[in-house]
Amino acid sequence: MEMSRRSSKQRNSSGLLFAESSADLSADALEERRVSDSPFPIPDSRLLIAGVDEAGRGPLAGPVTVAAVILDPARPIAGLNDSKKLTEAAREALFPLIVERALAWRIEFVEADEIDRLNILQATLTGMRRALEGLEPRAEAARIDGNKLPRDLPCPAEALIGGDAIEPAIMAASILAKVARDRRMRELHTLYPEYGFDRHKGYPSPAHLDALNKHGPCAEHRRSYAPVRAAIAAHTD
Repeated sequence: MEMSRRSSKQRNSSGLLFAESSADLSADALEERRVSDSPFPIPDSRLLIAGVDEAGRGPLAGPVTVAAVILDPARPIAGLNDSKKLTEAAREALFPLIVERALAWRIEFVEADEIDRLNILQATLTGMRRALEGLEPRAEAARIDGNKLPRDLPCPAEALIGGDAIEPAIMAASILAKVARDRRMRELHTLYPEYGFDRHKGYPSPAHLDALNKHGPCAEHRRSYAPVRAAIAAHTD
């Protein structure tokens, strides 16, 4: 669910992993990448660069949510930061500014059943690819928070560890992903109030584990996660 080429992997001189699609960069851009002292192999000034981040890999329930954002240099957004370093009120205030001022944005929800089918890593990478594919205008390059890149991306990309503390477009993506997922979990709370999703957002808090053990899992719980499997086993004995 969403809102709104084959690649080869290499490492640059700084050790950053990036993927280059079959739609090659220009010769000048490639040369700039080779000789640049920048930690980024992609020349910023020439490309529409998307930041990509996720929220919700650790919870026992609900989707993992991925966002991709292309910021508009002509419409800066003050206060961007890693979503984990912002208060809920700050994230909520920044969300509409990002949506309004970004050149493009996309939010993808990868639901619990797909997480169980693919595993959480592959589900997250799938969401990242879908988010980039859904951007309009399309990104010409992407910076993805973390140390892994999805396959078959629609543009060149680099994985950037700690990118949500470095790259403004990744910061914006982290805020969209976090706010969208928190809102979804509050919606799920109205369907399954016994679990307290509005408070812990599906993470394995003591209150959530107690509710899971008492009531068993609901349709939004991730069956591939050990505490959920244990609760299923306890309720089928």
